[in-house]
Amino acid sequence: MKHFFNRKENIVTEALDGLLLTSGKGRLARLDSFPDIKVILRADWDKSKVAIISGGGAGHEPSHAGFVGRGMLTSAVSGEIFASPSVDAVLTAIRAVTGPKGALLIVKNYTGDRLNFGLAAEKARAEGFDVEMVIVADDIALPDINQPRGVAGTLFVHKIAGYHAESGEDLKTVAAHAANAAGDIVSLGMSLSTCSVPGQAHEDRLGADEGELGLGIHGEPGVERIALQPVADIVATMAARLSATLGDAGDHALLINNLGAVPPLEMAVIANAVLSSPVGRRVRLIIGPAPMMTALNMNGFSLSLIRLDVAREAALTAEVEPHAWMPAIERHEIEIIAAPRTVTGPSDADGASATGSNSRNRRLIAALCEHLISLEDELNRLDGRVGDGDTGSTVATGARSLLARIDTLPLDRPAATLASIGDILGTSMGGSSGVLLSIFFTAAAKAMADKADISAALLAGLERMTFYGGAQVGDRTMVDALSPALHVLASGGVAAAAKAAASGAESTKTMLKARAGRASYVGERDLAGVADPGAVAIAAAFAVAASLV
Repeated sequence: MKHFFNRKENIVTEALDGLLLTSGKGRLARLDSFPDIKVILRADWDKSKVAIISGGGAGHEPSHAGFVGRGMLTSAVSGEIFASPSVDAVLTAIRAVTGPKGALLIVKNYTGDRLNFGLAAEKARAEGFDVEMVIVADDIALPDINQPRGVAGTLFVHKIAGYHAESGEDLKTVAAHAANAAGDIVSLGMSLSTCSVPGQAHEDRLGADEGELGLGIHGEPGVERIALQPVADIVATMAARLSATLGDAGDHALLINNLGAVPPLEMAVIANAVLSSPVGRRVRLIIGPAPMMTALNMNGFSLSLIRLDVAREAALTAEVEPHAWMPAIERHEIEIIAAPRTVTGPSDADGASATGSNSRNRRLIAALCEHLISLEDELNRLDGRVGDGDTGSTVATGARSLLARIDTLPLDRPAATLASIGDILGTSMGGSSGVLLSIFFTAAAKAMADKADISAALLAGLERMTFYGGAQVGDRTMVDALSPALHVLASGGVAAAAKAAASGAESTKTMLKARAGRASYVGERDLAGVADPGAVAIAAAFAVAASLV
């Protein structure tokens, strides 16, 4: 897979410098032991409170350095990608930030982290520092394992410990809150791909129609592979396993974590599915969805839950300095506000019926619609050569919608008829053409209401359509047929307008450069000799109108 980096040996140090350069001045710093020992710490730290230290391998950004700041971590120690930092690195961090009130180490339950942080803690104690360590083992994917992994639920412990430390509590109290929280967290992950380490060959063990439930944050295999299925079904499986570990009662906080590569659109769908599931009914605080404990570019997510009490709720909702922490929000229902209703127009103020009869207008609209529907395949064929092949279907959809609602049109009032056509096309036709024609008819209706001159009204609609759409005559669009036809209509009548429209559509065959629409992406060779389908549709409509005059 492709990645943005310079040399794989420098990716972690350059990323940490990038974090420091983009954080507010005076917020974060690094020790001068960099890059061999990579320690990020609060620049304003005065050692007057309990220090909170965490860390681990890189590749989980924004963890861990992204959570350094007032109210959370005092310092983060980074190893290389997915590699625990050394004992010396952890000990250096302890020495740098630990004051009289001591330090708490928060460690995820991986052998390398436990050993390196543990030995550093013992050495620090031998030097006279007061140090405690809490191990987080929140992953429930492998229920029979003796040492569950520490995953995204670790962030709850960072937040809770950071809150109590910032409040000035002593090390014993801070460590007790952290340890109790760690024991009440459950997490479970799901991914559609493994992650790819920059500079290393990538081989995804999952098939095209497979996902993996319960995999770790380093790409370790999960508890099982499952068939690709709707997200509601995936979440239902995860929710059932999480619920089985939660106990019988109590409100919970939920952290919805992006493992790195899930688009925000899909994360929002996941959030909706989780909060609509049975486990969602037990959630009172929500953190995320956001990338908070990632696994490089893993296309997956994880869910973490912690039981709430008064102290934990206060800790999780307190404001903090690090921007990587998503503020917890209270669970709430979707608020729905009534949409504005259509304002009654001046022509309806006297209570007249919204519909009206005019056999001539009805016959004209019906004939136009039926003819445009009959041209669907031909217009699609033309558009397939110069665009994306759907002009005919788009035009036919608008025509069918007009036909279906022809009995609702106020046919005896031209301005109101134009406005209704604009509304119908704007909601049913789709694509740029639907919006442009809706603008055309809506603006024409306004002009017609001000002055009963159909030719002038249609020209006013053209002016607004070209203003918003940006196309002019010569740009190879429907304007090449519509503009000459409408300019001729006022003085030459419908038949002359139809000839002008046909001539305009024919002229697009020799236009070898489109300046608007999808055809603007097509080369000269493909445009030569092919008429613009939108212009052809306009010419066809004028031809029908001329035949009925």
